[in-house]
Amino acid sequence: MIRKKKNKGQLIVLSGPSGVGKSTVIAELMSERDNLFFSVSFTTRQPRVGEADGVNYNFVSRDTFEGMIERGELLEYAEYVGNYYGTSLKVIQDKLDAGIDVLLDIEVQGAAKVRSKCPEAVLIFIIPPSFEELSRRLHRRATDQEDVIQGRLQKAREEYRHIPQYDYMVVNDKVSDAAAEIVSIMTAEDCRTRNRLHLVDDVSTDR
Repeated sequence: MIRKKKNKGQLIVLSGPSGVGKSTVIAELMSERDNLFFSVSFTTRQPRVGEADGVNYNFVSRDTFEGMIERGELLEYAEYVGNYYGTSLKVIQDKLDAGIDVLLDIEVQGAAKVRSKCPEAVLIFIIPPSFEELSRRLHRRATDQEDVIQGRLQKAREEYRHIPQYDYMVVNDKVSDAAAEIVSIMTAEDCRTRNRLHLVDDVSTDR
């Protein structure tokens, strides 16, 4: 069967508490799903060990980021644990208009802003198997001091209150299973009538 190219890409937003493993799940998704673009966010936080500029994040100064805000260059932005995070508006628009699906990794404030500007965006919240497991993962990562870890856990509790605003919730117990669930969600969304009307737009109608 020959399929027509999608007229419009799907915007998928992934959120979840720090330490839940979003980056690992995203890497799995990108290896499994064609026609998917991961939008690298801009941030003012310092790179962690092993992170690369332009790959994990676009690391910029606070002045640079605030200039982007003033020029209206961001689809969304938010301040999280003392640092700015934001998404380039032009990059997203260009990819969606080309029929390419776009994946965003953003926190709950940013996700709410995306939903207000893009009502058809698909919002997915990733949680750990338990809150105790989240604490273990943050400690095992060994990149933060104890007071920072406790701050992240408190932030996670606050983020959990926003879960009802999301379309789907995925449990990241095993990375491959979490990625498979997200692929299933994306496939189901692609099958929505509004996303496939272009497949029948050449069928003649009675006149």
